[in-house]
Amino acid sequence: ARTPKQAAPNRPTATMAGLMRMPNGQMIQPQIVLLREGTDTSQGKGQLISNINACMAVVDSVRTTLGPRGLDKLVHDERGVTTISNDGATIMKLLDIVHPAAKSLVDIARSQDSEVGDGTTTVVLLAGEFLRESKPFVEDGVHPQNIIKFFRQAAMLAVARVKELAVSIEGKNPAEKAELLKKCAMTTLSSKLVGGEKEFFGQMCVDAVMSLDQDLLDPRMIGIKKVMGGAMRESFLVDGVAFKKTFSYAGFEQQPKYFDNPKVLCLNLELELKSEKDNAEVRLTDPSKYQEIVDAEWNIIYEKLDKCVACGAQIILSRLAIGDLATQYFADRGLFCAGRVAEDDLTRVTKATGAKVQTTVNNVTPDQLGTCEVFEEKQVGNERFNLFRGCPASKTCTMVLRGGAEQFIEEAARSLNDAIEIVRRAVKNAAIVPGGGAIDMEISRHLRDYARGVAGKGQMFINAFAKALEVIPRQLCDNSGFDATDVLNKLRQKHALGNGEGVNFGVDVNTGGIMDTYEAFIWEPSLVKINAIGAACEATCLILSIDETVRNPRSEGADGQPIHAPGGRGGR
Repeated sequence: ARTPKQAAPNRPTATMAGLMRMPNGQMIQPQIVLLREGTDTSQGKGQLISNINACMAVVDSVRTTLGPRGLDKLVHDERGVTTISNDGATIMKLLDIVHPAAKSLVDIARSQDSEVGDGTTTVVLLAGEFLRESKPFVEDGVHPQNIIKFFRQAAMLAVARVKELAVSIEGKNPAEKAELLKKCAMTTLSSKLVGGEKEFFGQMCVDAVMSLDQDLLDPRMIGIKKVMGGAMRESFLVDGVAFKKTFSYAGFEQQPKYFDNPKVLCLNLELELKSEKDNAEVRLTDPSKYQEIVDAEWNIIYEKLDKCVACGAQIILSRLAIGDLATQYFADRGLFCAGRVAEDDLTRVTKATGAKVQTTVNNVTPDQLGTCEVFEEKQVGNERFNLFRGCPASKTCTMVLRGGAEQFIEEAARSLNDAIEIVRRAVKNAAIVPGGGAIDMEISRHLRDYARGVAGKGQMFINAFAKALEVIPRQLCDNSGFDATDVLNKLRQKHALGNGEGVNFGVDVNTGGIMDTYEAFIWEPSLVKINAIGAACEATCLILSIDETVRNPRSEGADGQPIHAPGGRGGR
């Protein structure tokens, strides 16, 4: 037997320095295993460039949707649902992006959509172009934090310049302000599928927003109903509430469909015979008592119906079912009723008519009823709609959209939603800037001038940021089929004029030249551009600051989804 101090033959021995002596006498550093076997790690400059390339590939998928001449995308998902859209946020949502860094572009498109409502393609394009301009610096070995520092500085300068150039529309009389808001809505709609009717829909969007509570401007109070068939111009705005005829029983057709100044009762209550529970048991000693139990059920429902009639209401709406007995009962007394009304429709009826939703029909007082000037049922296409017009407390409205195809109406609804959001923002933050790439060219010129006074590498980074901003007018030209180089040279010359007369010049997508977009009423709220520059810069800085991606394939299933350990008994 050997002593403990003797080493076994042909076995590596450890020394004091942490090195290992192999049997052949060679000294090696032992390998430290930190991550589980099978873990994929990518790091360094190669990883950063890979992330930039992935983001640029995503940007290319929405690049051609920018502007009035932008093209649409048809997205077909695994469930067979087809969506046609040129809205950046919608397309980014539908694209099933799996690259972890590229997902940040989806997030900024969503944030722009929820914060401002428009400019979703712009924000994705800007982020992609910032990354494209920073790529050569990364390849040349510049530390990403240097680029991030000056990009953030440039973004702050750009936002400050937008605020300087913004023109306030506060203090105008209501007619002038409505016209200015309509111009903003038309600019948004010009790049959408409904761009051919932008004047018609622009006015509709402004009327819709102006009918809301001007302090809250709650977009949920604008209902959008879609009816297939007819032309776009057959769409109309109801100054009040419109909802599709609900499921009805026999007796409904005998009810009157038109009222002047009716009283409206809104319920969250079932008005039908309620059967007893399946396991209910009633024991009778006298068979004649059975009829009393049956009569009691009928008396309960009749008592409810009598109270509904007694309160003076002529229109009875309920979120729950109104049965065939109740429908016939109200028809016999010349009243109108509708059951199973959608919750959002009922909420808007209460806002418009001033009615209060009741959970019981006991002690209903006149002040709990609502009213409107006219209630009528109207045929729209092959659908019937219940319309409440001329509501005294009207803080709500409904758009009824017409169109030939389902996808077309869906895209029209998304387009109008963007325009409504833009008008809302313009009402709250009443400052506008010229569109058509004018503001982008002016910020670009401003940053180039500023960069000349910056010593060191920062000058190159700010210049790269300035060059990236030119992507908007360049893409507008490309999408319109014009020579981008020629148009951009003209724009640079105009914006370089010292007296400031070229500040508002942007791309004319109709002629392929340049024009004063402010004079041509191509306007957008300054908030759109401020938010887009800020979000795009943040996304760029986020991606530039990532130098390593760690992925553990062993914790994922075959389809890339995480595997969850079964619960119970400590996971056994």
